[in-house]
Amino acid sequence: MSAFRRLIAAAVLALAPVTIPAGAAPLVSPLQQSVAEAVHDDATLSTFYKNRDFAPIWIGERSAERREAFFAALAQAGDHGLPAERYDPAAIRAAIAAAETASARGALEVRMTRLLTAYARDLSSGILTPGEIVSDIALEVSPPDVSAILTAFADGNPRAVLEALRPHAVQYDRLLREKRRLEVSRAEGGWGPNISFRAIEPGSTGAAVVALRDRLIRMGYLERTAVATYDAALADAVRAFQSDHGLKIDGVAGPSTIETLNVPLETRLEQVVVGLERQRWMNKPLEPRHILVNLAEQRAYIYDDKKLTFDTDVIVGSEEPDRRTPEFSETMTHMVINPTWYVPRSIAVEEYLPELRRGGARHLDVYSRNGRVDPHRIDFSRYNADNFPFSLRQPPGPRNALGRVKFMFPNRWNIYLHDTPARNLFANQRRTFSHGCVRVARPLEMAYHLLAPQTDTPEAGFDAILRTGDERRVDLKRSIGVHLVYWSVWVEPGGQANYRPDPYGRDQAVMQALRAAGVALTAPRS
Repeated sequence: MSAFRRLIAAAVLALAPVTIPAGAAPLVSPLQQSVAEAVHDDATLSTFYKNRDFAPIWIGERSAERREAFFAALAQAGDHGLPAERYDPAAIRAAIAAAETASARGALEVRMTRLLTAYARDLSSGILTPGEIVSDIALEVSPPDVSAILTAFADGNPRAVLEALRPHAVQYDRLLREKRRLEVSRAEGGWGPNISFRAIEPGSTGAAVVALRDRLIRMGYLERTAVATYDAALADAVRAFQSDHGLKIDGVAGPSTIETLNVPLETRLEQVVVGLERQRWMNKPLEPRHILVNLAEQRAYIYDDKKLTFDTDVIVGSEEPDRRTPEFSETMTHMVINPTWYVPRSIAVEEYLPELRRGGARHLDVYSRNGRVDPHRIDFSRYNADNFPFSLRQPPGPRNALGRVKFMFPNRWNIYLHDTPARNLFANQRRTFSHGCVRVARPLEMAYHLLAPQTDTPEAGFDAILRTGDERRVDLKRSIGVHLVYWSVWVEPGGQANYRPDPYGRDQAVMQALRAAGVALTAPRS
């Protein structure tokens, strides 16, 4: 008998169902006793097996169906950007073949169930705990109901249960396809050599154009051609690339475009792997109406019943560590028209106190514990960041730092969306300029859009309050979910991937943690 046949025979023998002779008393079998002993320190598994009288799910009736469904799922772990070696099916099969005693079978039974629960958590809600990687990623991850999963797996269709674990958001599916596309390109040799020229303009010919042409062909932006002139087709390909990467769309391969073209394929693949993990963190039903603020893209979107109904450019926190906008989810409850700006203490002492010493910052009101004070009567040179006893406010008006409206979703960082008088900053491709809050390019249109479900005249009502110049709170009758996320890659409905830089370095930190957890860039499965 061959070694392979002996292995299969041993596996069948090891997994033979435990039977009780006819007429015998229904005693607990050695296998059941072994299972009970193996789960005594795990409340979830103990309850699950107790409800089954400690009968195994991997050994005995229907066990083969469950095992093969599980092994098939584990074989696809790498496709999802999970640490495939953590769920090594070959090692489990070998352990099955080696388990000859009731004690060994019981231990193996529980080992496989623990592995199933770990796989379920990893695929459903992520491998990592985001806040442990980067403290500013304060997303609340919803872990799966392990007890319900185990029961459904044991009593229902195991393949269907395992398939249901993965996020079913359309963005997750699109990222999976983009991951495979990149893996196939990588297996075929990648995108070729980097472009060594600093800039290439339309009308050019020669080696620089050939290098640009070949790179765009391999990246999928240009049909295969032997033309060595920077013609209209090549300019169109450059424009498409620029659009997908958040660059100025002019059809000119300038320094920033070439720098982005030279980003390695492996880096893009890592972005997608991180993107899949981020989607797992967000694997929960979002509100029928919600706002998604993509910090990496510097853009905000409003969705109504899964349909995009409004979008706008935004400005987010600068790249200084203490000014980066955090990632979190909250609920928008109201907006404030003609807002007063209550200057955060950090800004007051770091930025405005030096101006006050020089006699500036007169657009701000100064308050002590007893009320408003006259800044002309105060010797600000006596104060520093530690002993500054005043608070600063900026009343409503055209120069107010919050502009004409702010959108409130109470949170521990005091982060909110608001208007801004610094309209010129929206002309930048990379908009990381704020102290942490999110400045909105189209604030009035956003206000009208948010108020539309509760009034027939949202524009007239809003504008009437605005003209008074007085601060006014307007409650939203329908609360709105707000999700500040950091997606440096996403895929459009047509399948075109968009990539952005990693301004806060968060993707790099997450990828490093994923690698430490065993995630590796894999070759595509045939």
